[in-house]
Amino acid sequence: MLPDPAAVRTVRSADGAVLNVEEYGPAGAPLIVLAHGWTCSTTFWAPVVNRLAADFRVVAYDQRGHGRSPAPADAAGYSTAKLADDLEAVLAATVPAGRRAVLAGHSMGGMTIMAAGDRPGVARRTAANVLVNTGPGELVAELAVLPAAVRARGLRRFLHRRILRSRLPLGPVTALTRAALKYATMGPATPADRVAACAQVVHACPTRVRFHWATVLDTLDVHDALARITAPTAVIAGSHDRLTPPVHARRIAAALADPRGLLELPGTGHMSPVERPAEVAAEIRRIAALAASLPDAEPAAAPATAAPAADPPATDPSAAVASAAKPLEETA
Repeated sequence: MLPDPAAVRTVRSADGAVLNVEEYGPAGAPLIVLAHGWTCSTTFWAPVVNRLAADFRVVAYDQRGHGRSPAPADAAGYSTAKLADDLEAVLAATVPAGRRAVLAGHSMGGMTIMAAGDRPGVARRTAANVLVNTGPGELVAELAVLPAAVRARGLRRFLHRRILRSRLPLGPVTALTRAALKYATMGPATPADRVAACAQVVHACPTRVRFHWATVLDTLDVHDALARITAPTAVIAGSHDRLTPPVHARRIAAALADPRGLLELPGTGHMSPVERPAEVAAEIRRIAALAASLPDAEPAAAPATAAPAADPPATDPSAAVASAAKPLEETA
């Protein structure tokens, strides 16, 4: 669960949408802003926030329609442009003039960061990015929820689209729904308590909100804005991610102007911040330290405390190290 927040505020986006924003950790510490994914909320980030809040000012916000942020009145309130507007509004409200934050986005949160890649107001408040289990487009084409026995490409695309855009309510959390969620979104060795925690978050998302954002994801294309991100950016993927398979992470890394590593977590599904929070938090710390070391970094120094020990992984942890791309040479 999340610690007690140091501050809670509401932020209004460009179209008047109200966003719930929570802040954790000491005021004046290096800033990290977390954007969660589709059907999730700030609660999703709890395992990562708990590993960072001692040394960073961590800002987490509920995407519109999720958590404590009210849902848009109609379909016009759902788009990648709205996601970018919301991120820009949160940064304007929480990152003081002259300072910059490390942005970390999971799934739709990563898509939010990519969608805002052409926003000057976002760029001037961004020190670096971490994109987790996400993709810039072609989501339906790459979905791997259906078993390999369904081979016909057209049929797979049709069925995956029906799954993505389902209007069926999820109902209460049961053993069956936990099993289905684990199969679709998490690695096979994910502990039961982490599956249960994810299920509680996902089932809390209103059916209407889930459907409207699914229609946006169905036709997602943020490639152009991704190519305009100039801040140092790291990418995290899960080897068993059925929703955004590692092919997306490789495409993102290839498109970035300043890629700073691709970490593929073995045995991990789509929910890396819950499945492998220690590794995700450690990568955010690494990128925060890197951003602070660059010549144009803000005066505030990155925390000197060591990263926490990694959670016991589902497979040999050395594989995670081996699969991380070497950071590129740092330049001014």
